[in-house]
Formats: sequence, structure tokens, C-alpha cells
Amino acid sequence: MRAPFANVRRLLLASVVCALDAAALTFVVDPLQLFRPSRLMAAFYSDDTRVQNAGLIRSQSFDTAFMGTSLAIHFRQSEIDRALGVHSLKLAMTGSNSRQQAFVLAQAIDRGARRVIWEMDDFIFVDAADIETDPYLSVDLYRGTAKGIASYLFSAAMAKESLFALARSMPPLREPLIRAAPFLPVKFALSDVDDIYALPRDFDVARGYNATRTLAAFAYITDPVRRRFLGEGYGYDAMAGHFEHDAVGLITRHPGVTFDIYFPPYSILQFVAMRDASPETLKIVTELTAHVARRLTQFPNVRLHDFRAIKAVTHDLDNYSDVIHHSPVVDAMVLKWLASGEYRLDPKAPLASLDELKAQVEAYRVPK
Repeated sequence: MRAPFANVRRLLLASVVCALDAAALTFVVDPLQLFRPSRLMAAFYSDDTRVQNAGLIRSQSFDTAFMGTSLAIHFRQSEIDRALGVHSLKLAMTGSNSRQQAFVLAQAIDRGARRVIWEMDDFIFVDAADIETDPYLSVDLYRGTAKGIASYLFSAAMAKESLFALARSMPPLREPLIRAAPFLPVKFALSDVDDIYALPRDFDVARGYNATRTLAAFAYITDPVRRRFLGEGYGYDAMAGHFEHDAVGLITRHPGVTFDIYFPPYSILQFVAMRDASPETLKIVTELTAHVARRLTQFPNVRLHDFRAIKAVTHDLDNYSDVIHHSPVVDAMVLKWLASGEYRLDPKAPLASLDELKAQVEAYRVPK
């Protein structure tokens, strides 16, 4: 009888030893750079921004935090720095909501950000999980709690990344493994923080962004079978409440931080799709953005910019890959407009740009 129990004890002991060895490996290598900037070996980064941002905030030096959704994900930090004269940290997260964005920005502000550049679109305020129960973003990892640190150190995925990083640090293996990394089941494959979720430098912009793709996307989302999704998650009261709690709450808690907030240059077809297929959604969007504009233009530490009515850009469908996502050419324009302040809303007339957009949407006719 003693032999089986002895075998179980040995198995448990071996399991504990393996777990502790894996945790020690992750602690030493620290692929997320959660404990210290990488010094023993070259740093590598992941496109999993909801996790990677926790390490970036702790390991990078910056004075400006850049936040947004997929509409801001392809900006490069070097481009932001050159255009605006800042030392930025890009924290944009695809599909993120205002709860996630405000939480991550608060962590960045606590670590020294004195300026926030925030791409703010209406969809981020849709109803979603409370940040404390959000299944897609670990608040404990960002806060550095015992639970968060334990989930990091005892993660099999992080142990695998650490082992790969260790192998990659060996001179004979370094170059072959760096070349192979994009094709291997590892997340930390980017050697330059500037490349996190950025388009490849040789990306064919004309092929990825053109009127054919934009009009095809418009036809798809306005098809009678799918048009109901245009308004999914939209409800004025809930969205206005999230705006007040997440955006206004963050701004009022940090009066010493400058917030440059901008409404991104959707193509005109985004609003025309709502006009034609879901007018009640368009009404919610315009009412919500009117409320946002009135509120934000009253804060002394906020500069609100509206790029949605710049007809030369938003009516040129070659600038888009669908009805909302604009090309790197427009990315550069956005940075130029932020630097110049030419589309900053006047607190005395906060709805002027929105009124112009409404007129454009009403008059627009979709090309055949």
C-alpha cells in the first residue's frame, strides 16, 4: 500500500518543482518586462496589446500616452514623437471599450504621463463588463497584485515565451530564431517597440485601402440581412453614463494632465450607412457626440478635435479599407492636425463641426 502513495508523493513533488522552475525562469527572463527593463537579453514584444501594455507602462520611459481602438492601432511611436514633439507610449487596443481605455490610461498617468492623446469614437461607450470582472484585461497584472504576479509567473504560456527568449539569446540561434519567430507559436516576436501592431513598412497601401473595398464594406453592412448589427450595443443612456464615468471621471481626477482628444475621420459612408439602414442609431450617435463635445470643451485641460467633417479626406473612399478604418496616409494627417490644432473645437461653438457633418450626411449620395 505504501508504494502507490510514495509514487503520488513523488509525482506531486516533481510537479511542484517543475512549476517553481518555470516560475523562476519567467521571473529571470521576464518577457513582459513587468519587473525590470530587459538587460540580460534583447527585449521582444507582442501584438497582444492588452497584456503587453502592462509591461510597456512599467518598462518604458514616456511623457505622453496614446490611446485608441483599431482606428489608432497602426500609428508608430516614432511618428507620434516627430509630429508632436513628445516621448510617447502607444497603448491603443483593438476593439477596446472606455472602461479598458480609462483603466490603462490611469496606470500610464500614475507612471508619469503628463499628456494623453485619445482617439475617441462613439462605439467605445457601448455597454460592456465592469473593469473588475473584464475577462479580456487583467487588472491584477496591471496593478501588480499577488494574484496578478502569480498568474504571470505560473503561466505555462509565459514559461514557453521565456524558454524561447533564452534560446534566442544564444548567438548561434539568435538570427535563425528571429527569422522563424513569425511562423512559430510564440507571441513575443517583435524586436522593436515601434513595430507593435504597426503595418509592415513595405505594406501595399493602395491594395489595402481603396474605394472598391470601402464600397464593398458599405454594401455588406447595409444588406438587409445584416443591417441590424449597425445599432448593436447602442443605447444613449448607457453610453452617456459610461462617458461620464470613464472619460470625464479620468479627466477630472487628473487636472494636471493635458488631454488631446479627437473624433477620428470615419469615411462618410459610416454615417450614410446609419442614415439609410439604421436611422435610430445615427440619432444616438449624433446626440451622444453633441453631449461629449459640450462637456469636454468646458474642461481647461482638454483640447477636443473633430476630424469627421473634413470632406477632402472622408469623402475620398480610397483612404479606407472599410467604412471606418483609414490608411497610414490619413494617420500622418491626423498627427499634423493635432500638432496644428486647426480642427480644435471652440468652446463657444462646440457643435459647429457636428452640424457640418450632419449636412454632409444628409446631402451625400452613394456612388454606384
